[in-house]
Amino acid sequence: MGLTYQMKMKIPFDMADMNGHIKLPDVILLSLQVSGLQSIDLGISDKSMLEKYNLVWIITDYDIDVVRLPKFGEEMTIETEALSYNRLFCYRRFTIYDEAGNAIINMLATFVLMDRDSRKVHAVEPKIVAPYEAEFSKKLIRGPKYPDLKEPISKDYHVRFYDLDMNGHVNNSKYLDWIFEVMGADFLMKHIPRKIHLKYVKEVRPGGQITSSYNLEGLESNHQISSDGDINAQASIIWRSCDDRR
Repeated sequence: MGLTYQMKMKIPFDMADMNGHIKLPDVILLSLQVSGLQSIDLGISDKSMLEKYNLVWIITDYDIDVVRLPKFGEEMTIETEALSYNRLFCYRRFTIYDEAGNAIINMLATFVLMDRDSRKVHAVEPKIVAPYEAEFSKKLIRGPKYPDLKEPISKDYHVRFYDLDMNGHVNNSKYLDWIFEVMGADFLMKHIPRKIHLKYVKEVRPGGQITSSYNLEGLESNHQISSDGDINAQASIIWRSCDDRR
């Protein structure tokens, strides 16, 4: 197992939704901030990765379990740990704890290295990941198969300048924004995710337009982000009622 790193914070007003819960896209942003701070402390920041190797970290998959969502003003602790790596993939855990020390959100993220110029996946070199003290494992963690959407509900969104990060591609939390937003306010006011699988397939081009589509059956939804005839991201979500305290 790898080194762990933590950060505490109180949830500010602008990160809370209309129910007072933290927005899950912000959980992803904050979690990546924590892993970035760990990398800086270990001397392998994103900036140094670019300068030394011309490489950037890209996330391909998320597996997220939500026990409950913390609320505005509540203090939470974000903990991260680089778990393992193989020739192509690196696996990192994020755990969100409440003030009592209970784990309330668990996330597993799959990372790959990408050459910034060629946009091609680069093999993971042991010297790059050695400071995290993660173990090498040939085991691959595979996500689910995502079904084709049949007669989905869809909505178009324009890709704005502030949707992009400094690597010039759409910030990965933005995809979750598009996935949630298309569900509509009435649904989102009454439901929160319990389980999310999210897969990034292809980068969205800056300045273009995406289509967010979904099918909903009971409390299970399947999603697709597409643009220019290509699938950019897919997701499967199991929801629960906001009144359900399980």
